[in-house]
Order: sequence, then C-alpha cells, then structure tokens
Amino acid sequence: MNRKLFLPAVIAGAVLLLSGCVSSKKFTSLQNDYSNLNQRYQTSQVDLAASQQRVKSLEEQLEQERANNASLKKALAMLQGSLDKSISQGNVNISKLVDEINSSNKYIQHLVNEKNKSDSLLMVLTNNLTRSLSRDELKDVDIKVLKGVVYISLSDNMLYKSGSYEISDSAGATLSKIAKIIMDYKNYEVLVEGNTDNVPINRPNIRNNWDLSSLRASSVVQALQNAYGVDPKRLTVGGRGEYNPVADNTTDAGKTRNRRTEIIITPKLDQFMELIDKAPETKQAPGSPATPPVQQ
Repeated sequence: MNRKLFLPAVIAGAVLLLSGCVSSKKFTSLQNDYSNLNQRYQTSQVDLAASQQRVKSLEEQLEQERANNASLKKALAMLQGSLDKSISQGNVNISKLVDEINSSNKYIQHLVNEKNKSDSLLMVLTNNLTRSLSRDELKDVDIKVLKGVVYISLSDNMLYKSGSYEISDSAGATLSKIAKIIMDYKNYEVLVEGNTDNVPINRPNIRNNWDLSSLRASSVVQALQNAYGVDPKRLTVGGRGEYNPVADNTTDAGKTRNRRTEIIITPKLDQFMELIDKAPETKQAPGSPATPPVQQ
C-alpha cells in the first residue's frame, strides 16, 4: 500500500472497528479526531512538496555560486599575472598597482554581493509562489530558478480552452496568484513565452504554430494586465512555436509537456548595466603595461 495512504487507512479502519462497541458520543469524538488527523496529514503533504522544491532551488543556487567562485579565481589569477609581469619589467609603481588591484577586487565583490542579493530575492519569490499554490495547482505548474532567472511553466490544458488561445475560466485562480507575486517584486521584468508541439495547426486566422504560440502568450499577458493589474511596461510577449521542445514530440506525453506557456521573471538588465558603468577607473603608471579587463 502507498505509504501516503497508509496512515489515513489505518485510522479509518480503527474508527470503523470501534464504532460497533463505543457509545455514539465517543464515536462522534473519534470521528472528529480522525478528521483533524487527516487534515493535518494533507497539510503536511503540501508542506513536504514545497520543502522539496526549495531544496531543489537551493541546490541549483549552490551550483551557480560555485561557478561564480571559479570566475572570481580566474579574474584574480589574471590580475596576479599582470602584477608579476609588471614587477619583472621593473617599471611599475607597486603602490599604485596594489591600489588598482584592491579597487578591482572591491568592485568584483560588489558585483558578487549584488548578484547574491538578486538571487536571494528570486529564491524568496519562488518560495512565496510555491507556498501560495495548492497541491492541485502544482500539478500544472512547474517552477524553477536557473542562472538567476525564475521559470514558471504552465500547462496548456490548464491555461486554455481546447484548441484555442483564449484563457479558460479555471486558469484565473492560478494566474491571480502569479500576478500577485509579480506585483510584489516590481524590480523584475516579465517575459511570457508560448510553446507548442510539432502538430500543424488548422484554425481560421491562425497560419501556423508560430501564430498559435504568440497568441497564447499574448492572451496571458493581457490577462495579467487587464484582469490583475500588472504594469504592461514590465511585460513582453514571445512565441517560439514548436522549436523549443523540452520533451520528445513522438509521444503523447512529450507533446503534452511541449504545449506550455512559460512566465520568465528576470532582473532588469539596465540595473546591471548601471553597475558595470560605475566600474572604478584606474590610472596607468608611466611605461606600465595595460591591465587586462576583468572577465566575469
């Protein structure tokens, strides 16, 4: 027997066994106890699913931070190599070079801190969204964080009326929860991207899967804007047709996975460009070789 069903089954059996030999009042009390235990059990299952999602996201964040650490080590090695070359040539002002290295290291650390801050906010965003969705909704919604970007993948069956790009009535509750999270985190851009399987579309005014994927993404964007108040300046529509599959289109299960709409939440690029523009300027000592740019 499935372990998830074992505890409720045992308790139900015990209640039925005792119902024949206890008073009506006690039987009612036992029924109430059973209902409370069952409700706590269901709640624990939802919490477990959310915890597993958080663990997965933290593991992905750890992997990304390891990659960042490797990049920083490479940058430090380049700076050290430049220092060694300058000393060997005997025409470097050591004091100024050390200041430049310290300034570069502080700038690198500043960029790392800003990225860590952004990653932490994305993790909080993801956890809040996961906790807001019911267990049934999580069957049709896949949430992950990859390289500083949140991907919310929504199934075709949940979002749209059959064979259409119109939003179904049942999708409203889920979209409203996603919209609330988007509005809570105003410093992020939102790309809504439609995807299809490789089956050709045959509908009036829809030429191909490019059209269908774009129309479906546009429907989601308009719902976020018109029904739930998301600022349209933050929204972008994209359609990728059948050309960005995540599963094999030769099976029904694969086609179902490929028919999806992704809501992609990213930090605003102009914020990172401003950070890069504020990089510390360094002055070259006369006769010294140029310091190579720091590679991220």
